[in-house]
Amino acid sequence: MSSFSIEGGYPVSGEMKLSGNKNAILPMIAASLLTEDEIILHNVPDIVDVAAMLKIAEALGVRSERSGSTLKLQAKNIVSNKIPQELSNQIRTSLLFAGPLLHRCREVSFWPPGGDDIGRRRIDAHFYGLKCLGAKLVSNEPPFVISAGQMKGRDLFFDEASVTATEHIMMAAAVARGRTVIRNAASEPHVQDLAELLRKMGAKITGTDSNTITVEGVEKLHGAEHEVVGDHVEAGSFLAMSAVTGGDLTIHGTIPRHYWMIRRVFERFGVRFALFSDRIHLPGGQRLSIRPDFGNAIPVISDGPWPQYPTDMMSCTIVMATQARGTVLFFEKMFESRMYFVDRLIMMGSNAIVCDPHRVVISGPSKLRAMDLSSPDIRAGMALLIAALCAKGTSTINRAEVISRGYENIDLKIASLGGRIRKA
Repeated sequence: MSSFSIEGGYPVSGEMKLSGNKNAILPMIAASLLTEDEIILHNVPDIVDVAAMLKIAEALGVRSERSGSTLKLQAKNIVSNKIPQELSNQIRTSLLFAGPLLHRCREVSFWPPGGDDIGRRRIDAHFYGLKCLGAKLVSNEPPFVISAGQMKGRDLFFDEASVTATEHIMMAAAVARGRTVIRNAASEPHVQDLAELLRKMGAKITGTDSNTITVEGVEKLHGAEHEVVGDHVEAGSFLAMSAVTGGDLTIHGTIPRHYWMIRRVFERFGVRFALFSDRIHLPGGQRLSIRPDFGNAIPVISDGPWPQYPTDMMSCTIVMATQARGTVLFFEKMFESRMYFVDRLIMMGSNAIVCDPHRVVISGPSKLRAMDLSSPDIRAGMALLIAALCAKGTSTINRAEVISRGYENIDLKIASLGGRIRKA
């Protein structure tokens, strides 16, 4: 296992280029199985989760070639319809290969997906969607086996706006016969970016910026070339990092509409940044102060499906709150274990009360002290890294490879911006 050594107290300032969206590229790798033609993807981040998805794709017969941030994929010959258990255990999005494999092989065998330990993550919507399109569950015990002939479009309604289920059923519906309408669908930027790739492959998809997506099935998809959209969660994480360390930061490769809600929430902490057509600028030296709700009530920051505040931004925002004057309540609605990392912030000196698995109250500002810590998941690991950068002394964050699952060259990027970080 690797670790980061971080010396706090130095501003994170300068200019950086945004990496490709982690949650967009992972389903795109699975989507390459929908055609025998070559798929070319640009702005692909060099992260652990991409490597894990490529291992699965290659085990199924996909030929891959990477040069810098460009990835070429071709699934001309599928050699297996069984997703290996040891690879499924490594990543949540392993499940996304099921739909494309059904299209190519008419039957698929797979295991429950792995991923971050942030609480229960249902996969019911995936089974519901595939069954609505005509697939049959042959075995409901691991390894699951699903079979299907020619899938047919349906009008279906998700009981939750699941990102991965929306991506999964959108891929399957693209090559189903007839029209599929997905209601209560997710519409995050990465969902929209996957739809854009599928459209370039010949799919007919509309409504991806809403919660009702319509897919007109086509007989066959073809090759395409696409540039992966920038990762808005990476941008938000670095904005929080720069804000708490007093830095002046410019991020290139952004799309303004992806940051409207992030900007609204950051303004509640007295953090202001300017949105331009292709970049964000956060001025340095800002004093963080929590703005109360009308009537001087304690404000509540909660997450939710897009365009609400992203759940993946909650951990970093909690750290930002420890450095802001005032009191704020965080309400994490989507995962019951995401808040557990706050115990580590309390050990570092933050004034926090964990009310229950979903709610925590932060009062600031607090002078954080350096500690030896361990990264529990991708986003909590990034949050602890931010805490270490504004703490007094030198901290060590173990299990650093967990952070590298979602952030490309995180230590090199921080070091290039003036942060004192070293990988061990």
